[in-house]
Amino acid sequence: MSEPSYRRMDVDERRAQLLERGAELFTSHRYDELSMNKIATEVGISKALLYHYFPSKQAFFEETLSAWAERLRVRTEPDPNLPPVEQLTASLDAFLGLVEENSGAYRNLIQSATAVAEIRDLVEEVRRATAERILSGLYPAGAPPKARTAVSGWLWFMDGACLNWIEHRDIEREELRDLLLGVLMGSLIATGSPPELPQVS
Repeated sequence: MSEPSYRRMDVDERRAQLLERGAELFTSHRYDELSMNKIATEVGISKALLYHYFPSKQAFFEETLSAWAERLRVRTEPDPNLPPVEQLTASLDAFLGLVEENSGAYRNLIQSATAVAEIRDLVEEVRRATAERILSGLYPAGAPPKARTAVSGWLWFMDGACLNWIEHRDIEREELRDLLLGVLMGSLIATGSPPELPQVS
């Protein structure tokens, strides 16, 4: 009775290892540079075995990105016990920490989004979910349209600022965090309907 469960655990463990290696490959190579044959060679298994786990390169790619997005979601999940601005500050700091730890992967991901539909769709979905999280925290009664527009634009600004930070490394992470928070709050003030929150310290 125990043998099938052990076999299942081995399959799940192998799949997790492949997704981890896939994340490394897809963020260090352009999508069109990789084939299933090259991926199999890089991860040290046969192409037939790779196809056993993933039916196509696109399926492997999409599952790899989904796993990365889930790690991002968990890493930046706000603490509901904190005030909204503190939640946002902590989530942003966690996000910048992730970017700092995976700067090459983040750069490749954002730069590839213009060329690869699957990456673009993932980035857009992460931005949409992040915008909803921010707006629901800052405007619990419902965000006005201008605030929604400001937050959406700020998320694009944030990616640009992070790419610049990765390239130059001439400001500290805390400085970038505070700059991004200041830009967001300034944008919301400019909408004429700023959230009723204490000033960020």
